Amino acid sequence: MRVMRAGALSVRWEPRAAAVCGTLALVAASAAVLVVGSGEFPISPPDVVRALIGQGDQATEFIVTTLRLPRAVTGLLAGLALGLSGAIFQSISRNPLGSPDLIGFTTGSASGALLQILVFGGGAVAITVSSVAGSVLTALGVYLVAYRRGGGVHGVRLVLIGVAAAAMLQALNSYLITRAELREGYEAAFWLTGSLNGRDWDQAVPLGIALAVLVPAALLLARPLGMGELGDDAAQALGVPVQRTRALLTVVGVGLVAAATAAAGPVPFVALAAPQLARRLTRRPGAQLLPAALTGAALLVPADLISLHLPVAMPVGVVTGVLGGAYLAWLLSTTGRKGMA
Repeated sequence: MRVMRAGALSVRWEPRAAAVCGTLALVAASAAVLVVGSGEFPISPPDVVRALIGQGDQATEFIVTTLRLPRAVTGLLAGLALGLSGAIFQSISRNPLGSPDLIGFTTGSASGALLQILVFGGGAVAITVSSVAGSVLTALGVYLVAYRRGGGVHGVRLVLIGVAAAAMLQALNSYLITRAELREGYEAAFWLTGSLNGRDWDQAVPLGIALAVLVPAALLLARPLGMGELGDDAAQALGVPVQRTRALLTVVGVGLVAAATAAAGPVPFVALAAPQLARRLTRRPGAQLLPAALTGAALLVPADLISLHLPVAMPVGVVTGVLGGAYLAWLLSTTGRKGMA
């Protein structure tokens, strides 16, 4: 840990964490450039960069900035949001499996979108609004059921109730798809996979606005979040209002996952894997919010690049599902071995 001073101001920073963040940002940005250059009309990375700074020819600039850049930006922002949300919920629950994928918030967002697609027949804006509403209502329900007067909300209870809510909502989603017409069912199933195909500025801009509000809020709450990992009694002794902080962090985390899901669909396992990988890369305990966010972007955008270059085109959610499933199996096996040791 090092301290930089400028007059009365001082900033603490960790060289290794700073190097990790810089590397992750470089990986995510490089993958985004390659994503923009991929397609039926390939564009080299130098030409992509020239088009981005306004020095390319007119045709290349149109392809880059109008057709392909929104997809890459949506992937970057969604990865940031999912990684940060996963770090928040894993820290709140003090459980490596306490990610929005597994505790129902992502599934609730998908339920809201499916109801709009299959029941109400709404357009893109209505689907986005319903997706956000589904996540928020699910989180509110889980939080209220997990809350106990006098004791507040404890992490293990939040995870268990969230898992139960996810199972019920998944059953609802399956029922909705089985009752749908073929075309609508195909559209809903494709959305449930999680995809960046066809994304434009209508998805990227609202997601960017949401992150401009929610990311600073999360970083401002990082210190009490870290103290909360010491336990409720220790955090309260240090002056942290535990239940109020937990409620605020839940609002921020739900907002992040709702915005990401509304833009890219329920992309699996990024929120689960990113915080754990960030901790291993930085070799620091506690909630590594910024490294986790950058890890999410460094996972999602390369996964999208892989999906673009597979022999058979497929949504990015399939790629993250395969990689994330392997990671989850590894995490459970190593946790089991430590528990038996």
